[in-house]
Amino acid sequence: MTIVTDKIVINNIEYVRADLAAQPKPSGNRAVVVVDRGWIFAGDIDRKHGRIYLSRVVWVFSWESIGFNGVIADPKDKKANLKSIADLDLPEASEIFCVPVDADWGL
Repeated sequence: MTIVTDKIVINNIEYVRADLAAQPKPSGNRAVVVVDRGWIFAGDIDRKHGRIYLSRVVWVFSWESIGFNGVIADPKDKKANLKSIADLDLPEASEIFCVPVDADWGL
């Protein structure tokens, strides 16, 4: 019998797999930002005055058969289509969610 899971709860205490717990957290301020209408960008984030400023921006244009999770894990995958674009200035209210990534993600 094989059970595959990322975490388990015993007596209200959550335990995670050792290989997942050991993964380093991304350093820096780079993130993949998903905004309304399905736009997805990655860049170095600076948040101020209700705006999201992105520099060193890449547009996550599309991907094929690897899913969003696959793009986050490996932006250099041939199934991911990323395009360099100019710096962006977005309204903070347009953000749906963001995923912190390594400082050189997508570059």
